[in-house]
Parts: sequence; structure tokens; C-alpha cells
Amino acid sequence: MEMKQEIDVLDFEDIERFNEDYFLTQKPVVIKGLADQKVAGKQWNIKYFKEKAGDLEVSVFDNTNKKSAKSAFTSPDLKMNFGDYLSIIQKDETTDLRIFGMRISKELPQLNSDFPCPSIFEGMLQNLGLMFFGGKNTTVRIHYDIDMSNVLLTHFGGKKKVVLVAPEYTNLLYCLPYCTYSLINLDKLDFVKYPGLKFIKTYECTLNHGDSIFMPSGYWHYMTYLEGSMSVSYRKLSPSIKTNLRGLMNITLLMPFDKLMGKTLGAKWLAAKENIAQKRADKAIRNLSFS
Repeated sequence: MEMKQEIDVLDFEDIERFNEDYFLTQKPVVIKGLADQKVAGKQWNIKYFKEKAGDLEVSVFDNTNKKSAKSAFTSPDLKMNFGDYLSIIQKDETTDLRIFGMRISKELPQLNSDFPCPSIFEGMLQNLGLMFFGGKNTTVRIHYDIDMSNVLLTHFGGKKKVVLVAPEYTNLLYCLPYCTYSLINLDKLDFVKYPGLKFIKTYECTLNHGDSIFMPSGYWHYMTYLEGSMSVSYRKLSPSIKTNLRGLMNITLLMPFDKLMGKTLGAKWLAAKENIAQKRADKAIRNLSFS
């Protein structure tokens, strides 16, 4: 990576600055204290979830599933008891098991009022609260959200490392066409295979219990759980109509097309996409040399 940029930190006392200084300008920021006065900020930890929802059956993803790692259309790898899963991530041991995108209102309705959508993110999508769980060193591959929404992610119960990359570096990240993810591994950077990575600037931070991070539309994010813990995300449409239309196109046209081609051509389709991603990155590098 070329350079790590400092990410702004906004205290809750200054939250009135959020809309003008960060949302409208589409600039990432860490927010402190957003959850302090909510039940979640005061009580959420692994023990609390065991007590409130430990008997629930949940869908779990396994990062060791190599087939899922190269597909945009991942589905859960197994079902298990929520309490048993929480016991796994509670241990100070590395695990590849994670829960991704659990709908709070549907699967954890009894906790809906613990952390409702913050007022700064209210809008058409305010009821779409999603939960994410992981254990020590559990990672979530680098991607940007397909619907191009803004994301407000609040973390609870431990520490989580977040790496953000601005949309302007999409080609240098070797983004696969018709997809919103890349096959690069930010923990094992290969500058020989992916020389474009040398020119990318990142934002990096560690979220502690109760910290929130604003991720603007189209921002790439790579997450690593440093401890067994959980996050809640809320979404808000972009202030740009063009960006919202792109998100709609991603969902209604590009994603179905990619899925169809993947089923039809299999590995050949992935190879073709990797080749296109390589050519786009090479072109971006050449353009940098002339700028």
C-alpha cells in the first residue's frame, strides 16, 4: 500500500457536524459515543446474547470454504445453535466461523429496541438493521456493498480492525467485473502478482466497544475481528441519485448476469473476469505514470 491515511474521529457531542462534514462530502469517520445511552452500549456482549437468544438456530459461514471465496453468491455453510456458536467465538482462539447479515427485526426481534437506527441515519432503510459476529482473527473479504448504500457500522463486545479504500482505487484493487469484490488478500499482499496495490491509499482503524464507523457509498472495506465480538450495520441511501441508480443496476442487472454466466461457464467465467481485472489494473497503473 502506498500510504495509510488518518481517519477523522467525531465525538458524540459534535454529532451535529456529521451530515455536513461527512455524509454530504462522503468522507469516512469514526464516531465515539453513539451507543453509550442505549441498552446495547451498556450491556451487549457475548454473555448477553447467550442469555437472550442462545437457543436460536443460526446460519454460519466458514471462511475455509474455498469455493465461496471465489464466488459472489455465497450461502451459509452450516446451521448451528447460536449459544454453541457464541461459545466458540468467546474463546481466545482463532476461528473461521462467522455470522454475516443476521436481520435483527426478523431473527432477533427481542433485541430490536436495544440499538435502533441512530437519528443521523434515519431514512427509507432505517429498519434494515443487520448483525455480524466473528471470533479472534475472523476476517471478512474485501468488498464494497452491492447496493451502493452508505453504511454505519457500530461494534460491540471487543475489538475489530477496519481497512477502508476509496472507490477511486477500484481498478487498482483488481475488482472482478460484474462483482463488488476482489480476490486479493490484504493480509498477504502480493505486489508481484498485483502491482497496482502499491498505489493504493487506505484508512485503517480499530473499533472498540461502542465505536461506530461511517463507510460512504462504494467504499471498499476489509474487516478483521481481533476478539470475539459483534457489529450492527444500518444503511442510508446515497445523496447522489446517480449512485443510487448504479446500486439498483448492480442488483437488478449485473448480479443476475454474473450469476447466470457463472453457472453456465463455471471456472472459465472466473478466469475471464480475472483477466479483465488484470487489464483494467494495468491500464490504471499506466495512467498514473502519465499523471
